[in-house]
Amino acid sequence: MEKNKQARKEHKRRNAAVYIILRVLVVACLVSQLFRENWHGAFLCLVALALFTLPAILQKSFKIALPGTLEVIILFFILSGTVLGEIYNFYGHFPNFDTVLHTVNGFLCAGVGFALVDLLNKNSKELKLSPLYMAVAAFCFSMTVGAVWEFFERGMDSLFQMDMQKDRIVTTVSTVLLDPLNSNTPVVISGIAETVMYDAEGNALAVVEGGYLDVGIYDTMKDLFVNFIGAVVFSVFGYFYVKNREKYTFTTRFIPKKITEENEDN
Repeated sequence: MEKNKQARKEHKRRNAAVYIILRVLVVACLVSQLFRENWHGAFLCLVALALFTLPAILQKSFKIALPGTLEVIILFFILSGTVLGEIYNFYGHFPNFDTVLHTVNGFLCAGVGFALVDLLNKNSKELKLSPLYMAVAAFCFSMTVGAVWEFFERGMDSLFQMDMQKDRIVTTVSTVLLDPLNSNTPVVISGIAETVMYDAEGNALAVVEGGYLDVGIYDTMKDLFVNFIGAVVFSVFGYFYVKNREKYTFTTRFIPKKITEENEDN
């Protein structure tokens, strides 16, 4: 028992150190953006600092504790999505950066969904959910969050032209819009080497070298697919955890839990 208390205290100290270091880095970035008069970057830094307080708000307001591993991952996720991704353009410099974030998001959201169902299952005398049901519920929760986020990205692109749904250059398109008979038969155009965009007066606006500019659909489907992978992975972990909680304790590192008087004192 004493060893468990010591371990928890050590984890808290490590998490506090990580939290302080990340805050210092974001504050330094904020100062840098202000000197450069990059107000958008400065705003993102403020958003990151605000999001860093979410674990503490959850703990105090809703009596929900985040395991140390989950809390650290969330903090790095916030830093990566706002400061590294948007300000320092990791999305552009590292092709798989966005893919990794969406995969992690799918995994973490499945953990949150699983925790909600697990709390309901534990605190209800009449309800007894099966491990498979809990795993499916966690998966569905994660996929719902992923889909809502894609709606948000589409909204930002439509209203503010932010290009959150990143475009991709493709060399083949299949479309019924070019069917001369209007018979709903796809017309396949392959080997596209260049696309030229004109305005209404016939002036060339832009040239896309290497193919045709797809507007967001590949990025959206890729994001949902990797979210699906992350959700499936956690759902499998959650299933076996419910089957044998003592054996698969590793899963508890990613599941929020309700604060009780006992673990609050610890």
